[in-house]
Amino acid sequence: MRTSMRLKLKQWSWIVLAWTCMGIVFSVYDHLLLKTENAAGVAADYSFKVLLVKNMAAGLIASLLGGTLMVFYVNNKLQDRAYAYTLLVVAFSFVLIVAIISALMGLVLVPMQTGVAITSDEGQDAFISFMKDPSHVKAGIAWFFVVSVTQLFLQISHKFGPENFWNILRGKYNLPKEEKKIFMFLDINSSTSIAEQLGDKAYHSLLKDFFADLTVPILNNKGSIYQYVGDEVIISWKYDEGIENDHCVKCFFDMKSRLEENKEKYMHKYGLVPSFKAGIHCGEVIGGEVGIIKRDITYSGNVLNTTSRILAKCGEFREEILASSELLAALKFPGTYISRSLGSIQLRGKNQQVILNSLVPANNPN
Repeated sequence: MRTSMRLKLKQWSWIVLAWTCMGIVFSVYDHLLLKTENAAGVAADYSFKVLLVKNMAAGLIASLLGGTLMVFYVNNKLQDRAYAYTLLVVAFSFVLIVAIISALMGLVLVPMQTGVAITSDEGQDAFISFMKDPSHVKAGIAWFFVVSVTQLFLQISHKFGPENFWNILRGKYNLPKEEKKIFMFLDINSSTSIAEQLGDKAYHSLLKDFFADLTVPILNNKGSIYQYVGDEVIISWKYDEGIENDHCVKCFFDMKSRLEENKEKYMHKYGLVPSFKAGIHCGEVIGGEVGIIKRDITYSGNVLNTTSRILAKCGEFREEILASSELLAALKFPGTYISRSLGSIQLRGKNQQVILNSLVPANNPN
């Protein structure tokens, strides 16, 4: 299963679990409210078990319908729309979902409570009374806040990236932490001339399409988007995940294939198909949270500076991808890629020399 789909299923699973648990919370709250001193008391046929099953079923049905809509449609198909627009779509859909859930609950509970068929006159009158019950309005208000908070969390997760968002929540980087990671610095070829050719607005639109098309190959190869810097994107991997199945190298060629698949879109909109180059390196970095007004997780260390300089060498050697020998020594390359050493090179601003290697697919060495 692709990582991008796995992330969506993980988000959806959390929504199903959280909303079902909210059904338990609402049941306990209602039960305790009925036991307060000022409460009018409970009905003769009141049962906490029935209330619990009812609210948990409502939460489960809501999560299956609403969670699917939010994860697989609103935050996927409408990702280029304004946040306010997605909130309106969710709110409107929520009204429909509440109505559907109330009707489904009525179709099940009314016959159980009255002992008559829902199709009978008495059953229909009881169903209408059930739908007019103020408890549905109360539940609607409560679930409105649940849905709003869920959508907010999904948008924040997309803003920071799912992994970074979770790391910030659990305070993983409150204190600086040393990690071994792989970094890829990637930028568009001839970006200055393209920007002059297209103009600022069209060039920004191209960057938006370009980065969007790269996202799925990055996720599918277990990468994380660390930063966007102008026309450059910095991708990172946990060391073991980047080495596994040569993900850090495969990602580059998967991104090339993705752009090739969408070349007609680029030609139609911009009259050109962007190409790119990349440098890859690995090593120890220090990661930690920085900032007060705006918090973020940043990495620092020699690895980032070296990777940036490796990227700069791509133009000099007329290569689309360069990797350090330190990284290649850990990769397997089972007949998938061919590497060619360019020798020891003194990178600008660095004391030690770095051995650079070019990479090409074995099935297309040219």
